[in-house]
Amino acid sequence: MEVIDRTSAPAFKTVEKIEMIHATEKRLRNNIPVYAVNAGTQEIIKIEFLFSAGMFQQQMPLQATTVNSMLEEGTSKMNAAQIADAVDFYGAFLEVGVEQDNASVILYTLNKHLKATLPVVEQVIKDAMFPQEELDIHLKNKKQKFLVNNQKVATLARKHFAELIFGEKHPYGIDVKDADFEAIKRSHLIEFYKTHYTSSNCKIIMAGKVADNVYELLDAHFGGNDWDSSEPALREKNAALDTTTEREHIIYKEDAIQSAIRIGKIMFNKTHPDFHPMQVLNTIYGGYFGSRLMSNIREDKGYTYGIGSGMVSLKNAGYFFISTEVGVDVCKNAINEIYFEMNRLREELVGEEELQLVKNYMLGTFLRNSDGPFALADRFKGLLEYGLGYGYFDQYMATVKNISAAQLRDLANMYFDKNSMIELVAGKR
Repeated sequence: MEVIDRTSAPAFKTVEKIEMIHATEKRLRNNIPVYAVNAGTQEIIKIEFLFSAGMFQQQMPLQATTVNSMLEEGTSKMNAAQIADAVDFYGAFLEVGVEQDNASVILYTLNKHLKATLPVVEQVIKDAMFPQEELDIHLKNKKQKFLVNNQKVATLARKHFAELIFGEKHPYGIDVKDADFEAIKRSHLIEFYKTHYTSSNCKIIMAGKVADNVYELLDAHFGGNDWDSSEPALREKNAALDTTTEREHIIYKEDAIQSAIRIGKIMFNKTHPDFHPMQVLNTIYGGYFGSRLMSNIREDKGYTYGIGSGMVSLKNAGYFFISTEVGVDVCKNAINEIYFEMNRLREELVGEEELQLVKNYMLGTFLRNSDGPFALADRFKGLLEYGLGYGYFDQYMATVKNISAAQLRDLANMYFDKNSMIELVAGKR
């Protein structure tokens, strides 16, 4: 029997390469692509119907989010309660969601119940009715939540920051107003739904233990042309950025106890060659709990419970941001420290010990977030949206492992210029 010496830590091993199970592609009769990550050991499957129907595609505020939220609220054959009961009866779960670029309908179910649950999903996707009574309740509840959240400085900062970096009329920057809840009508939902929730605008991503009959079932329920739009094919929407030219902004709240700080700038999405290197620089700066922003502003100064920075990749743009909430009495000091840490990265080389720690953290996080079929499907979806291949992950690994302190300093000098940053405070400065 082997005796384990618990007085010494196990040997450390660097992640060298991650062998990922790749998604395979098939097509339904109507040419809908079906991507499958067949990696599960349990008899469960996740099927995501992905539509280019996010907020970037909407013609008015609330259109995309309301359509997606109300898909489960009734069809010509089933009301909301019947839809919920039909799914719950089999221990399945139906999830809808909308982001800036895409909207989705996701089914989680045991393989043996797919035949029973898939027809419900078919009705939700192809036959949503948006009942007026349910719409009225939905909008009333959403408006009430909106009014409550709009009293919070964090909400005000997040929404107004998007306006500043993208422009008030850009799809990524449009802010919902009180009047928008009165302006949105059932006819607006039906128009968006019939144009965007169609077979020609759909991709399907499956993950889990993919049984032999899944493709046959998908083709039977979603392979026909009965849910394509009579409208012309969707065109790629063009939207010009209108980033503010003013550097400092404030949303003043007299009764504020805390101030929300947002600092950042327009950058690029994950197709840019500097995206991977910037992820390393961002992690050092404010991208994990041991980052410089956290060490300085939380641990040392005690100005906040949390502060972070991030690189956001959207299909048609990308941006860098810093986010925190601090007491109004230390707001100015916190901003000064944010720029202090930014300047350190521009002027000093990152130490070898700190750099190696961040590299190990990033490689370990990537490995952890690639564990299991659902995670692998999410990874693949992140490639699919940008037309990237699996080599993208190899490039990421190579960048994290090989980037030098000198390269990081050069990046900081290129992108971390204080005068290029947009600064917003909601509360009191």
